[in-house]
Amino acid sequence: MQFEDFDFSNPEAGKHGEGPPGDGTPAATAVRLQYLLDNTPSIIYCTVPSGDFKMTFVSNNALNVLGYQPEDMVADPNFWFDHIHPDDAPGIFSSLAQIFVEGARAYEYRFRVRDGSYLWMHDSLRLVRDEHGVPFEVIGSLTDITERKRMEAMLQARGEEQQLLISKLQEAHDQLLQSEKMASIGQLAAGIAHEINNPIGFVNSNMSSLQGYVGTLFGVIGQYEAAMRETPDGPALAARVAEVRAQADLAFLQDDMVDLVRESMDGLKRVRDIVQALKDFSHVGETDWQVACLHAGLDSTLNIVANELKYKARIEKQYGELPPILCLASQLNQVFMNLLVNAGQAISSDGVISIRTGHADNWVWVEIGDTGAGIAPEHLNRIFEPFFTTKAVGSGTGLGLSLSYGIVNKHGGRIEVASEVGQGTRFTVHLPLQPPGATHA
Repeated sequence: MQFEDFDFSNPEAGKHGEGPPGDGTPAATAVRLQYLLDNTPSIIYCTVPSGDFKMTFVSNNALNVLGYQPEDMVADPNFWFDHIHPDDAPGIFSSLAQIFVEGARAYEYRFRVRDGSYLWMHDSLRLVRDEHGVPFEVIGSLTDITERKRMEAMLQARGEEQQLLISKLQEAHDQLLQSEKMASIGQLAAGIAHEINNPIGFVNSNMSSLQGYVGTLFGVIGQYEAAMRETPDGPALAARVAEVRAQADLAFLQDDMVDLVRESMDGLKRVRDIVQALKDFSHVGETDWQVACLHAGLDSTLNIVANELKYKARIEKQYGELPPILCLASQLNQVFMNLLVNAGQAISSDGVISIRTGHADNWVWVEIGDTGAGIAPEHLNRIFEPFFTTKAVGSGTGLGLSLSYGIVNKHGGRIEVASEVGQGTRFTVHLPLQPPGATHA
């Protein structure tokens, strides 16, 4: 049977709910076809393939979906164009002619329904040509996708909320990183002050003694001059000079003055080294990726934590050959400080903290081990969790290893840990020479 054998424009044919006859006659087949058109979820329509794409047929379910009578839609030559949302129409009109090249087009747009609101529709159009290849008709299928669009909008909103949350979490992480760094530095501040105050103290003391020595020396010189004026006799003068030298212990003063100056200079150098270590550790002003030497970072960090470690552990350094790497140097120094301080806290007394380095292929590694108490097996899987700590209340924030893990992960690296209770712990930081996505400032 051909379509022209049935009057598609008859809205009475095959109304909803009517079961089509099944006697196999052409009329019955036509009625069944109409039944299927009226009950499919999509609105089936046909338009002329030119001009204003006037509708020539609209399936009856347009009334249920859009609220319009199919015959009203067919009667108005501009019905389709006039009901597309003004914001969506330009994109459709500018590309509709492509259907004559591609043979098919699909659009998603808002369509005004009878109550004045808009539904999102998916419109799939296909060009039909006659036997001579001349465009004959455009067949379209309109499907209501409003619910899908609502879900997409909701998912997009949730995605934006998640991105905002991720941004806030990153900001909170950065704040925690800074807080942990400041907390760690605060924890060591007393030791650093002690390290600085000690050399400054004995420099001041030495300078005070040196001032007294200088006064004595001037007194000796004055007495020399007086003796020479008062005693013209040579032997008597020599005896007098020897007596004055002995009373002032001039030989001791000469030797001790040299020692005092040397110690004072050494003390000032220690102050300078400590201050330089603080600068190297923090890398003040360097917040971008930099090519840096990890050995220099380890040494400056060791100077910072020296007072924390020197009374309970001996440092053994076994540095291998390390090429410079692209990194956030101050953040890696924070990792080294966390691991060194943890190693020191794990040792009660007379322990050893070993630092080994090396590289293989395009990776470098830094191993920090200790002979301390070790980590219980049940805790090994949790040591990198935020706020997890086995230390006494008030002795730690539980953020050091978590933030260290995050810093190493940001560098595209990894941290490995091996520990045995009563024997000690060994952390190994593996870092790539060129972190993924990092660029040199």
